[in-house]
Amino acid sequence: MIRTPPSPDLARVTLSVLVIGLLVVACLWILWPFLGAIAWAGMLVVATWPTLLSLQARLGGRRWLAIILLTFTMLLVILLPLVLAVGTIVAHAGDMTGWVASASHAALPVPPAWVAKVPLVGAKLADEWRRLAATSHDELATQASGYALGVAQWFVGQIGGLGLLFLQFLLTIAIAVLLYSTGEQAAEGARRFARRLAGDRGDQAVVLAGQAIRAVALGITGTALVQSIGAGIGLAVAGVPYAGVLTSIVFVLCMVQLGPLLVMVPAVGWLYWSGYPAWATGLLVWSIVVGAVDNVLRPLLIRRGADLPLPLIFAGAIGGLVSLGVIGLFVGPVVLAVTYRLLEWWIADIDAPLPSDV
Repeated sequence: MIRTPPSPDLARVTLSVLVIGLLVVACLWILWPFLGAIAWAGMLVVATWPTLLSLQARLGGRRWLAIILLTFTMLLVILLPLVLAVGTIVAHAGDMTGWVASASHAALPVPPAWVAKVPLVGAKLADEWRRLAATSHDELATQASGYALGVAQWFVGQIGGLGLLFLQFLLTIAIAVLLYSTGEQAAEGARRFARRLAGDRGDQAVVLAGQAIRAVALGITGTALVQSIGAGIGLAVAGVPYAGVLTSIVFVLCMVQLGPLLVMVPAVGWLYWSGYPAWATGLLVWSIVVGAVDNVLRPLLIRRGADLPLPLIFAGAIGGLVSLGVIGLFVGPVVLAVTYRLLEWWIADIDAPLPSDV
């Protein structure tokens, strides 16, 4: 009598999957307050890992000293501009009040002749400019008060979250230090897990994810740094007050893909308003150049980090920013890049030679 193999125990399999799912959910629930810091630390460590290895080699293989130097540099780069900006605002609050008051009483000059010659929008822009120039200061102040109140309320709301943001940043740095010290073990664990899921393709996907993170970090951070330096030079040469603070704001705006024009255009308007049309025109031209730098520099930097389609990287960065906030700048391109490569590999399997018949 031939015995048939026992059928799979459906109840046992179902309960096993359910228990595993509950454990995963429980772990995520417990780690939920730390997930943002863990994700940021992971992105930071992956992006700066080659720099850590280079420092370690220069320091005679002393990993701990390289970690201290790199951590101190990150604290300096991130916290110093914030401290300087806040300190400058607090120290010169009275001067800024007087500056705003004097600007509000200055007469808006008539538009230059070239404004009306701008294609498509020149005539309408010149008419609107003349209307504003003919409007009384009291009426302009009344129109602007509503916008100023909204900006002030937003700023007060953001100040309330600075303490939590600072704690989140310190937690991110602490986790990054742990990952720096055990980077090889963490990377090997991730690659082993990926191989357990998808074999060699999973291992390649992990490597691709690291390349995508470095490419986006290099492209976005490098471009933001170049644009903020260029904007700062233009603001300082044109004589715009508090150019250092405005440069820090430009850097933040470029990091979140909003560009430098949100600061540069109001600065140009202030110069025209204050009676410096030549400097305003020069800063306007310079602003256009600085704003267009990312169209050339960012693709070049991203290409150096990973051989991926640029539209894919841009779509991931912008979509991730809209969906997940600033961290989405890095998560979005990684998800799209890995999915794109896995789909490409899966489609390529159709071209693999079939095994010969025996």
